[in-house]
Amino acid sequence: MATPEDYMRRCFALARLGAGQVSPNPMVGALLVYKGRILGEGWHQRYGEAHAEVNAIANVAPLEHHLLRQATLYCSLEPCAHYGKTPPCVDLILREGIPEVVIANTDPNPLVAGKSIARLRAAGVRVHTGVLEAEGRYLNRAFFTCIRQRRPHIVLKWAQTADGLLGRAGERTPITGPLAQRLTHRWRAEADAILVGTRTALVDNPHLGNRLYFGPSPLRIALDFDGKLPLSARLLDDRTPTWILGPERPGQWRNTHFWPIPPREENGRRWWVSFLLEKLREAEKGILLVEGGADVLGQFIELDCWDEIRLLQSPHHLHAGVEAPRIPVGALLRETYRLGDDVVQVWTHPQAG
Repeated sequence: MATPEDYMRRCFALARLGAGQVSPNPMVGALLVYKGRILGEGWHQRYGEAHAEVNAIANVAPLEHHLLRQATLYCSLEPCAHYGKTPPCVDLILREGIPEVVIANTDPNPLVAGKSIARLRAAGVRVHTGVLEAEGRYLNRAFFTCIRQRRPHIVLKWAQTADGLLGRAGERTPITGPLAQRLTHRWRAEADAILVGTRTALVDNPHLGNRLYFGPSPLRIALDFDGKLPLSARLLDDRTPTWILGPERPGQWRNTHFWPIPPREENGRRWWVSFLLEKLREAEKGILLVEGGADVLGQFIELDCWDEIRLLQSPHHLHAGVEAPRIPVGALLRETYRLGDDVVQVWTHPQAG
């Protein structure tokens, strides 16, 4: 016999299908159970479209629709109680007469924040909360960051050799194998924006797309305060949305936006971090993936402005080159697994969640 935890894990699996499509909204999965049998299930598939609860109810066979009045709704996050891009899910739950609801996490959005739970209970619905709560919060850690910190969830990512090097100075140096490269492109597909510094843009001349994985490519962002990037750089090909933090360039730009930030030097050049995060928040970008280089990664770490670190560890040695950043003291190792010869580690900020 399946347990509430089993059903909630299925909700999490469904929710993950929305990765890269729903940000800055949360990933949410839902299913309806009647006497140990799943009647319907669904997930939030795309930002601005129907929520998981709506899709789950819509997937119930017409001949079994009457069973909703005896079913239990499992949902990885508290259903919404407000009008946003879609109507409140609570209204649908009450209209369908669903008598019991099981939830992993209360929605931290002030527009919800327990209001749905209170309204359901007031209507006589049996509501259970906190089922696999920690797992649900980790699944939607980016959403929790956006709501509580009022900024994007910041992921620092780098690949390093066994002797702690990012590569050879001034030279594009492949570190990891093809499986790790494909994983990196999956992470890009799940992010809303990706950032590199001037040196990385010059040396690696990256596309910053996700050619090795399906899904949309993120907003490309490069630092170019002194206008060093040549017009032949791939990041200036104007093919996809791109932000350049630096002086405007001559030409007819359709997808490229320049931010000629006024010079301010009171804290080195680190003032640009808060400027960028505010612009990303205004643009509703929920996840920022910082891919380098060492100086940019180091600035985010020094400012203690990060939520997650994804480290790709190669077994090979370079013996000389650019040193990788050090994992900050107190960071929590949440995941570790192997991809071919490479090892992946995911660290979270000690105050995250």
